[in-house]
Amino acid sequence: MASGFFALLDDIASLMDDVVVMSKISTKKTAGILGDDLAVNAEKATGFLASRELPVLWAITKGSALNKLIILPIAFLLSAFAPWGVTLALILGGVYLAFEGFEKVFHFFFPHKHEDAEVNHAEDDVNMSEEDMRVAEKMKVKSAIFTDFILSVEIVIIALGTVIGKPILFQVLVVSVVAIIATIGVYGIVALIVRMDDFGLKLVSLSDNKKSISNIVGNFLIRTLPWVIKSLSVIGTIALLMVAGGIFVHNIDFLHHFLEILPSFIRDFIVGLIVGSLAFLLVKSFIFIKKKLLKE
Repeated sequence: MASGFFALLDDIASLMDDVVVMSKISTKKTAGILGDDLAVNAEKATGFLASRELPVLWAITKGSALNKLIILPIAFLLSAFAPWGVTLALILGGVYLAFEGFEKVFHFFFPHKHEDAEVNHAEDDVNMSEEDMRVAEKMKVKSAIFTDFILSVEIVIIALGTVIGKPILFQVLVVSVVAIIATIGVYGIVALIVRMDDFGLKLVSLSDNKKSISNIVGNFLIRTLPWVIKSLSVIGTIALLMVAGGIFVHNIDFLHHFLEILPSFIRDFIVGLIVGSLAFLLVKSFIFIKKKLLKE
């Protein structure tokens, strides 16, 4: 009886060793998408009142964890019974990411007057009621969670691809580990970014000597944060288009050799931009036609 118990423990230990090894491999393969996920979600998690940054980030983190709880069982079922469903989900998600990325690019070059007014209004906290700020906050959180859902699908599918053919328990353990790392790692780093200025202030307060290391580093973090936040918007937009383009190139046959002479990241960006522009035109045309029909 005792020997059987210890044999079971040995099997469990062996299984966990294999899970750890495959989790490392899977995490390496998803490193690129995790980097894009970080850039996109860091941009999504900024722009709130300082007192609301961590509560908002926590809300997005919980949404991200729920996303993965939804995605994981569906991914395992689709992989087992309907592999085409995985590809379809990826492509539809890629279209949304491309649309969102191109929309940001379009509005950068052709800002809408009404949107400019809303941005200026949002930046002026005095002119916004608490209720308006709560509504804007909830909308941005929902947008961040939805974008995270699509990126999470890509992460889960890539991780799943590294353990195809393994027993289902092994697949569940490995992909679940990668999903946990993706959630804690990405949003942990985002939390550090959005609180850079507070950390800088604490360092400055440690010494009255302006030439001290803590003072120099603290002031550097405080001065750097606005530039980091501004750059995140650009990096996040580029990441959206690159992720979308990568989805299309890897899952649509006739795009496998499209612009093959270019580096893969440039090709992915161009493909994402093209698909995003087409999706943008389609959506705007639909909205225009709908408004015309309603007026009539």
